[in-house]
This record gives sequence, structure tokens and C-alpha cells, in this order.
Amino acid sequence: MAKDSALNGKLVVLMGGSGFIGNYVAQALLERGARLRIASRNPEKAFKLKPLANLGQMQFARCDATDRASVERCIAGADAVVNLVGSFEGNLRRLMGEAPGWMAEAAKKAGAMSFVHVSAIAAEPDEDTRNEYASAKCLGEKRVREAFPEATILRPSILFGKDDNFLNMFAGLISTLPVLPVFGPDKKLQLVYVDDVAEAVARSLEDPAQFGGKTFELGGPEEVTMLEINERIAEAQRRKRTFLPMPDALSATFAALPGTPMSRDQWDLLAQGNTVSGEHPGFDKFGIEPKPVGLFLDKWMTRYRKHGRFAERLSA
Repeated sequence: MAKDSALNGKLVVLMGGSGFIGNYVAQALLERGARLRIASRNPEKAFKLKPLANLGQMQFARCDATDRASVERCIAGADAVVNLVGSFEGNLRRLMGEAPGWMAEAAKKAGAMSFVHVSAIAAEPDEDTRNEYASAKCLGEKRVREAFPEATILRPSILFGKDDNFLNMFAGLISTLPVLPVFGPDKKLQLVYVDDVAEAVARSLEDPAQFGGKTFELGGPEEVTMLEINERIAEAQRRKRTFLPMPDALSATFAALPGTPMSRDQWDLLAQGNTVSGEHPGFDKFGIEPKPVGLFLDKWMTRYRKHGRFAERLSA
């Protein structure tokens, strides 16, 4: 695939490339023969990718996405750029609102052939919404489009993967507690496999003529509720568990408390659900058939079972 790819030998800068999704995007690009510069506040978190690269195919750069000069230094000389920066903490407007614009401007100055901005379905059309995360995502898309009109904007739903912080968070709780509260039990999510999103990123970079200047919403093949997700995880772990659906008012109060695992922004987004709107094209335009979480769950939950792979029946 590498010798036939338009990315073969090209320098692709992954902004925020040491995170969860960056690991998968990097692998998809290395397979295509791209040279990578992984820019991150903590680039050493991506050192595990070194064995996958040929000599000289990968470099690392320490970067502060909230510092414009730092961003410009990391993108200098790039043939393509991918922005993967995202967080629920810190100065979100600067990190996910203003910084993407700086990245896009730097990419344009460098003469980059393509730019992919990974946003989120949470991006709101009104950047003044009270949800700081959604507002920042909205502003980021706007700044990118202004600076690099040919950019591809991807809005994935909640990502899942073997090493994610979503399924594994619930899996850890379910493996430990016999009774668990479920916040937003009826809220629907369209979980999307991280490898599928990484493939969409790579194809966007390869063919900016086809995918550039457009916004895509990327959701999985099924809609599941929060309660169903918990029940499926428990079943895959072969465990009997009691789930207590929590009223929205109580969930909102919990999220407003300091030190809780769910922030107010996260609760607000969950309360809205997380499914594609249908207003933008999706995976089908990339020729990608998204994979359902059920395809992996039984295998991934083996390590959470009481007797591991030898578990045959329900346990406490």
C-alpha cells in the first residue's frame, strides 16, 4: 500500500499525536509510507510506536498547543497536518478554539497539501452555548475553515477501542461493584471504532480533492443507550450486576460536584445524546463500513472476568 499511496514519503504532522486516537492514526499513516512528526506536550507517550516505523520515518516534537509560536515551529515543513488535540480541562477556548486556527494558518504557510481537523459531534452551531467544550469545538471548526478552506473536518461520535477510557472505565467499575448507578440511562450513543476513524483520517489526507472542504459525521452502525452499554459489558464479563437508572436532575447535580469522574460539560453532552444528525456525509463516502462494538466486546472483557478466559458462567 505504501508505494501506491499519495502519502508515501510525505511529512505528516500529528498535532496531539501521542493520545488515544493518535496511536491509531499514526499506524494507518506509517502503513502508507508517510513520514511522521508527532507533536505533543508529552511526545514520549508515543515512543511505543517506534518499532513500527522504518529508520528515519518518525520524529517527535514537544509542543504546547496553547502557544502559537510552538505550534508554528512544529508544523514548519509539513506536507500535511492532522489536528487531534482535545480535552475537557484547561483553557478550552484557546486549546480547541483558537489553536486549530493557528495550526491551519501554519499548514497553509508551509504549503501543506491537506489538513484534517478531528472535531466532535458535540460541536455546536452556536459558539456561545453554555457548554464550554462544544463552544470551543465550534470555534475551532470555524477558525480552521477560515484559514484552510480545503480542510477536511471529521466529527466522530464517542470513540471506543481496546485501550480506550470509555468502555474500560465502565468495565473496571462493573468488575468491582455489584450495584452501579447509570447516568443518562436512556441517552443514545453511536459508538465509533477508533480504527475506522483513523482510516477516514488517512483517506482524507490521501485525497484532498475528494474530501477537502467538507465536514463528515462519523458514527458507528448502531445506536445504543447508556444502560444497554453497561448491560452488555456486564454480560461480556459473565457477571450479575444491578444497574440503577439515575434521574437527569440527580445526574446533573452529581456532575456539578468537584472531584467527580464526570464534568458538567460531559453531562450536558451526554444528556443530548451522541448520534449523527444526518446533515453531513459519513463513513459511506470513504468506502468504510464501521464496525459495531459487539464485534470486540466479548474478547476485550476477558481480562475483567473473575476467571479470565476460563469463565464459563455468570459470577459475582
